[in-house]
Amino acid sequence: MAVTPRLVVLRALGLGDLLTAVPALRALADAFPDHRRILAAPAPLAPLAALSGTVDEVVDTAPLAALDPRLAAPAVAVNLHGAGPESHRTLRALRPARLIAFAHPAVPESAGGPRWDDAEHEVTRWCRLLAETGIPADPRRLDLPPPPAPPPAAAVGATVIHPGAAERARHWGVERWAAVARAERRAGRAVVVTGGADEVALARAVARRAGLADDAVLAGRTDLLGLAAVVAAAARVVSADTGIAHLATALGTPSVTLFGPSPPARWGPPPGRPWHRVFRLEQYLAWFARWV
Repeated sequence: MAVTPRLVVLRALGLGDLLTAVPALRALADAFPDHRRILAAPAPLAPLAALSGTVDEVVDTAPLAALDPRLAAPAVAVNLHGAGPESHRTLRALRPARLIAFAHPAVPESAGGPRWDDAEHEVTRWCRLLAETGIPADPRRLDLPPPPAPPPAAAVGATVIHPGAAERARHWGVERWAAVARAERRAGRAVVVTGGADEVALARAVARRAGLADDAVLAGRTDLLGLAAVVAAAARVVSADTGIAHLATALGTPSVTLFGPSPPARWGPPPGRPWHRVFRLEQYLAWFARWV
């Protein structure tokens, strides 16, 4: 009985990291249709990975943690995690027949691989890694279909304001987000405030200062697939540079994203999508001061 060859892809990072890797994952799905494609990533991302149609299985993996021993000896291992050497060695420990990774001098097995470019856009980087190893990859293949889960009624046609971000440096302040919410309401638009379970207090503070009803706070009430349903149903998304901004890009929902300190040239929506607007945080603060 023939054994199905396995392809293991390491991308044990967050929501935005998964979504920026979708074009590369689609290229791998096309290149290895007869392999069982396994993504080593945090388990909560599994529903969105499934929505992309690119992988057969997600194995729960923490950043740079040892991989599940059941993944040993794959036909192909692909490092979509980083430049190495730690992530290279994590995959090498599986003893893959073939490793696809950027070259790193500390990992001899990666010699001859493409060079790492720190200034490169995150989507382009992983597509180039594959293209330079003989696997055609199109960075424009970012789009996801709307999730099957129905969105909350309050989200349909609304402006989504997502005030949170994992890094404090990306936070903008409750009163500024509330001012945006009030401006949207004056323009006749419904507003909902989203966030994770650890951002409920922040979302409620924004809603309270904006005069929004309790049912406008969706923070803590959705999982990732539910959040994707909210974004797909919304009219627009306003957020910092965080995972929901990448959801807006993937689902084609118009968005405004505040960047800082990370540059939009590396993490922003790709060119040719005018319905996504980006501001560096310092530029937006100057504009906001004139607007209010």
